[in-house]
Amino acid sequence: MCSMANISLCGSCNKGYKLYRGRCEAQNVDSERSEQFISLETELDFQDQELRYLLQKMDSRLHVHTTFISNEIRLDTYFDPRWRKRMSLTLKSNKNRVEFLHMVIGMSMRICQARNTTLDPSFFVYVNPFSGSHSEGWSMPFGEHGYPRWEKTRLQNSQCFNWTLLLGNRWKTFFETVHIYLRSRARLPSLMRNDTGQGPVDLSDPTKRQFYVKISEVQLYGFSLRFNPDLLRSAVQQVNQSYSQGGQFYSSSSVMLLMLDVRERINRLAPPSGPGKPQLDLFSCMLKHRLKLTNSEIIRVNHALDLYNTEILKQPDHMTVKLC
Repeated sequence: MCSMANISLCGSCNKGYKLYRGRCEAQNVDSERSEQFISLETELDFQDQELRYLLQKMDSRLHVHTTFISNEIRLDTYFDPRWRKRMSLTLKSNKNRVEFLHMVIGMSMRICQARNTTLDPSFFVYVNPFSGSHSEGWSMPFGEHGYPRWEKTRLQNSQCFNWTLLLGNRWKTFFETVHIYLRSRARLPSLMRNDTGQGPVDLSDPTKRQFYVKISEVQLYGFSLRFNPDLLRSAVQQVNQSYSQGGQFYSSSSVMLLMLDVRERINRLAPPSGPGKPQLDLFSCMLKHRLKLTNSEIIRVNHALDLYNTEILKQPDHMTVKLC
């Protein structure tokens, strides 16, 4: 109920709004209500300096117990890095831990060389936030847009190095599977035509031994978040119902506000994008892989939320890039 002469002077507001200094503004969602879907607040939200200290100590509270998978590398066994090597760390939450989502805040690897050499490995890391195919992952942009780089520390009296990546609170993100590709930065002798770079290596050959490396340990650091898929699925169904009834949003404004808040908080944890570029849409990936929604259902949910955001709340368009 606003003045006809001055629309900024109001006495009361529609559902989903609050009165503030005579104006109707979008009502902020109580974060505690969003927590009933996903517990994004956790006692492991350390400050970055605390995280750095705990990672240096490899504190067990931050260990995420994953399954190591690789057809090309065996841990603690020397291999020839002249071919690209791939390994994965996965959780398989869709089968084993459906009531949790998982956050990664750091990684570490211990890499040893057969002898003193300038050989330096290069890593490419892809993250699947909520499972799915390899194409539904994103590549960590080391050193770009403020994203951290690997830190290398040599172990005393050893040919081994600890490689540590600290994402911290700024770049922590959801993960289900992490794919790590390893290549050598050095110009190595070319392989023979029939050499595949697979199988056991010959440590007795001094001409080759200088290139051999082994990975003795790979560890992800992070924590798990309580996740209520049934409750979230019920909220999504209410959003879809409002959309199918021709945008009757007022009857379900509280659910719309909650879902907008959940979507924004999830997409806020997307990786960095270039200047002026939209974020990756992690929210839709979660709906697809953790709630098992169809593509048409995901489109309807996002369209309904976008309509409510622009038409009812008068907020800017929510622009994201499709990932899943």
